[in-house]
Amino acid sequence: MKFLDEAKIYCESGKGGPGAVSFRREKFVEHGGPNGGDGGRGGDVIIEVVADTNTLIDFRYTQHFRAKPGMHGMGDNRSGKGGDDCIIKIPVGTLILAEDKETVLYDCTVAGDRFTLLKGGDGGKGNAHYKSSTNQAPRKSTPGFPGDEIAIWLRLKLIADVGLLGLPNAGKSTFLSVVSNAKPKIADYPFTTLHPNLGVVRVDTMEFVIADIPGLIEGASEGQGLGTRFLGHVERTAALLHLVDCTQDDPHEAYNVIRAELEKYDEDLSHRTEIIALTKADALGPELAEHVRQEFEAKTGKKTFLISSVAKLGIDPLLNHLSRLILTDHNDQ
Repeated sequence: MKFLDEAKIYCESGKGGPGAVSFRREKFVEHGGPNGGDGGRGGDVIIEVVADTNTLIDFRYTQHFRAKPGMHGMGDNRSGKGGDDCIIKIPVGTLILAEDKETVLYDCTVAGDRFTLLKGGDGGKGNAHYKSSTNQAPRKSTPGFPGDEIAIWLRLKLIADVGLLGLPNAGKSTFLSVVSNAKPKIADYPFTTLHPNLGVVRVDTMEFVIADIPGLIEGASEGQGLGTRFLGHVERTAALLHLVDCTQDDPHEAYNVIRAELEKYDEDLSHRTEIIALTKADALGPELAEHVRQEFEAKTGKKTFLISSVAKLGIDPLLNHLSRLILTDHNDQ
């Protein structure tokens, strides 16, 4: 399934059906009179939040959503049938934005939620509605009310417990493939990850979700590389796991590059709980890798894990630490 995290759609609720002008005319019935029924109500546009998808790809091919109009009224005081609703299913974590792409209309974070985005127009009144002692044969009826219409943006922010950060080729996709059943693309060149990936990690009896986003580079906040477009997918996470390649010349500088881009993107996100891990420790050997870790900790003043996803070194302590953090966060909520 292809990944799409932003789409613009057009929605229109159904218009109400017109009322009917009709008179009762039956043989051997002494008194007739108006018996035109009311028109049916137009269908609503309803949003339903579902958990079985994590992409907006369906909205690439279908952008217009229209509810059915109400049926016209009929004689014998029969009201028209109401129009069918238009139900739009969107993934958990989707923001519904106004056409300006800034005003948040709804934040859909709970699977199973269902709400009316646009109400259908009311049906018109038939001539039976206007009968009175002074107007016993009205020929008046009203048309149905029009429906509403709106253009909205859907922006998906994946729901995950941990977000992976790092420069391209820091080992994020390899780490995700080792700790979960996710199968992200892995290669020895930058930007192999072009869209976010989710993986479910199991530690003892606990499960949590990790989101891997494309690597950031210096200048991402100005649009360099893939920019910061995908950082929205880690905004809902309880913690950020920052992976740094320990084989590069200056791991501390690589760490500072990502931190600077985070602060430019969102000050609140830069203050999120952060766990740091130096990756590819097997390439340096135990002693040199440990020396790099100690030097890195001295410069940052932050506890740092040393791991190798390929050799599966240091993975369990890191996952245990993450699970404890997430459990604490869930208990606090």
